Amino acid sequence: MEKNLTMQTDFYELTMGNGYFLEGYEEKETVFDMFFRKIPDDGGYAIIAGVEQVVDYLKNLRFSEEDIEFLKGKQIFDERFLEYLKSFKFSCDVWAIPEGTPVFPNEPIVVVKGPSIQAQFIETMVLLTINHQSLIATKASRIVRSAKGGAVIEFGSRRAQSYDAAILGARAAYIGGCSGTACTIAEQKFGIPAVGTMAHSWIQMFPNEYEAFKTYAKHYSDNCIFLVDTYNVLNSGVPNAIKIHKEVLEPQGKRLKGIRLDSGDIAYLSKASRKMLDEAGLKDCKIMASNSLDEYIIKDLFEQGAKVDTFGVGERLITSKSEPVFGGVYKLVAIEEDGELIPKIKVSENVEKITNPHFKMVYRLYDKETNKALGDVITLADEEIDENKPYVLFHPVYTWKKKKLQNFRAVPLLNKIFNRGQCIYEPKEVKEIKEYCREQFNTLWEENLRLENPQTYYVDLSEKLWSLKNEMLKDISEK
Repeated sequence: MEKNLTMQTDFYELTMGNGYFLEGYEEKETVFDMFFRKIPDDGGYAIIAGVEQVVDYLKNLRFSEEDIEFLKGKQIFDERFLEYLKSFKFSCDVWAIPEGTPVFPNEPIVVVKGPSIQAQFIETMVLLTINHQSLIATKASRIVRSAKGGAVIEFGSRRAQSYDAAILGARAAYIGGCSGTACTIAEQKFGIPAVGTMAHSWIQMFPNEYEAFKTYAKHYSDNCIFLVDTYNVLNSGVPNAIKIHKEVLEPQGKRLKGIRLDSGDIAYLSKASRKMLDEAGLKDCKIMASNSLDEYIIKDLFEQGAKVDTFGVGERLITSKSEPVFGGVYKLVAIEEDGELIPKIKVSENVEKITNPHFKMVYRLYDKETNKALGDVITLADEEIDENKPYVLFHPVYTWKKKKLQNFRAVPLLNKIFNRGQCIYEPKEVKEIKEYCREQFNTLWEENLRLENPQTYYVDLSEKLWSLKNEMLKDISEK
């Protein structure tokens, strides 16, 4: 991170920290979980992204003299607390599920264990970083799946909520399956292929469409993709593209790479354009579509027989317009008393807001024969799942719903990335993360991946965790 984001925090993190310090709680060991309760768009899965940016933030966590002076000026913080902040050094343990992994409601995706002030303070940045990129990666994955193998290019920079959202959104979209981005700096920073065609203004700059295409072909003969809807797609746009191929590109041994449709009835225009291109001997010329696309519109286009090879998707991807919030939360689940971790639980009249207590691990169980994911199990941190014995999954609410598993392997999902404040995370190229994400999707069932009414993926509690939770709820109800 090029800038110090230490003060990018909710103010109550600081007032609570001041209170913890004055009560002598600054070194009290605590455990916090980040998890989410609902998958965006009522989908069957989400994708975690943003872990590397959390790592960057934690590695650079420090209070500058300017920060301390600002806090001093608020006149509510104890001088001893401000002195503590001057020498602040992050010393927590942190675990995270690897970026690109499909994740599901209520399972911890980031776990922080360490001194109360530190573990509490980082809540805001952990949430905003993971929430944002996971939201965009999840939306991108849905859109890419709807494209049925067609390339999807992230086109949303100019509609993103900020320049950071554009850059990191492009990163998340690439992890989710997009093949490139229009955001140039995303290639410079992350190596994500930056691509583009032309704007309507290019066409309008020249005396006519034919001259605009001809000039473009003169400078970019190896990668000509013409925007054909500035005036009339079928009467001038596609015919002029074909003329330039015949008169300019073909004599050089070059081929017209593609045309782009950015308005109108994409299904009809793509079919008519495909016919014209094929008749002109340009069966290899690709058709790109853009203009406020999302997974549902792309699905409809295919159902209408559209002949589109590549999709440029902008604001509905980069803002996840259909559901623009990834509802990750950060909750205290345990504190240390006399050297022992004591589980904590949050109770609510809304059943879905009751938390799973204690320091935990998440396991994914795979069928050894098919390598398909059978479900996830949230366990206590010190539990191990014996692969040599049958394992019974049961619904944490409707406990009579059970499934007995055999011939499976159990993989712990949470990997340690900080050890007492020391970063032990190995950075990865974003292309590697994207490939890992693709591999992980191959372990999910098609029923879990449907755009609409997907099969619910099993996320169950171990018997020990389930019993602990119910005992705590019973104790609270009896008080």
